[in-house]
Amino acid sequence: MRAPRLRARPGLVLAVLGFGAVAVVALWWQNTAAVTGPGGWLTGAGRITGLLAGYGIAVLLALMARVPALERGVGTDRLTRWHARAGRYTIWLALAHVLLIIWGYAVTDGTGVVDQAVTMALSYPDVLKATVAFLLLVGVGALSVRAARRRLRYETWYHLHFYTYLAAWLAFGHQLATGAEFTGNRPAQLAWYALYLGVAALLCWYRFLAPIRFSVRHRLRVTRVVAEAPGVVSIHIGGHDLDRMGEEPGQFFRWRFLTRDLWWSANPYSLSAPASADELRITVKGLGDHSAALARLRPGTRVVAEGPYGAFTAGLLRRRQALLIGGGVGITPLRALFETLPGDLTLIYRASTAADLVFREELEAIAARRGARLLYCVGTRAEIGRPFTAEALRALVPGLRDHEVYLCGPPGMTADVLAALREAKVPARRIHHESFEF
Repeated sequence: MRAPRLRARPGLVLAVLGFGAVAVVALWWQNTAAVTGPGGWLTGAGRITGLLAGYGIAVLLALMARVPALERGVGTDRLTRWHARAGRYTIWLALAHVLLIIWGYAVTDGTGVVDQAVTMALSYPDVLKATVAFLLLVGVGALSVRAARRRLRYETWYHLHFYTYLAAWLAFGHQLATGAEFTGNRPAQLAWYALYLGVAALLCWYRFLAPIRFSVRHRLRVTRVVAEAPGVVSIHIGGHDLDRMGEEPGQFFRWRFLTRDLWWSANPYSLSAPASADELRITVKGLGDHSAALARLRPGTRVVAEGPYGAFTAGLLRRRQALLIGGGVGITPLRALFETLPGDLTLIYRASTAADLVFREELEAIAARRGARLLYCVGTRAEIGRPFTAEALRALVPGLRDHEVYLCGPPGMTADVLAALREAKVPARRIHHESFEF
């Protein structure tokens, strides 16, 4: 029997992050005897925003370090949303820091803002590096805006985010070299080093070393590729002791297939069946260059995997009755959950045509074996209208408000279902969903 795995509680994680922010402001308070004059107030505000921006960079990296306790307890979706929101805050704090510090020094010295900016960039220690770090953060932030993100391939967007590491490194020296809170304050310096080195250690281990260790231990290779539906294939991956790798149904891995065209990219795909001792299965729809290329994989191709990740598991279940709603290739994690979740299950599967129903025979066999309900919702929007309304869901699922709901599908369908569930008064704490958007 597997030992219970540590899961960080979202509320506790937010409390820790909030405490860190308060401690950063307290550091400024402790090292500021008095604030006098307009220049002093502007400079003080600039110091506070600078400290919070530096702390924010460390938080951004920690949230995406793929720490198992965070991935299982908070969930990748929520961590990604936190990361995006914290990124916006950090960029605005960094911008406020730059403007306030320049303005405050200019007022104190009686110089122009432009002259003061040039003087600081060229003569203050590590300020030029910090300027480059700021521009990198702004660039990554701009590419993460939804309108820009939609125009980028996932692989491009993913790799551009590595510039955040460079920004953190460039900004770190500036914080210690010119930050009044750290000058001559050895405890503060050590605390800042501990923060950044601790985050760096998490990143090195969980994002780089752990995947190598995992793949060496389990020796993963593609065994076969099976067509499931138009544009959809299942990739079977063999290896050693795969039932001991710590996965839970509903989780995903980031997969790197070692071919000439695919080795450089690690993409997330959910397991579409519980792991056995010698085989894993993922199911992929050809929505882009990477996913389409997977249909051409050959048996024997070596695989590097990172994971398991995600909190979309039985660990969220608090009720005996559960409703699973899937659409398109979003059926993949729900297929694994449909087989393994305890209690009374209902699965609603949305597809445009009958040919698009993946795992139909498997799902019907599971439903028959465990006495679960399996409902299909097939047809285009033009043919059947809006299939997911509060009235429709209440009619299909008696006692809807008492169900735990697992939802996975395309963004449009997910938005419709979430709105319908809210209208049907299903408590938000019982609604769990995964998003396909990066």
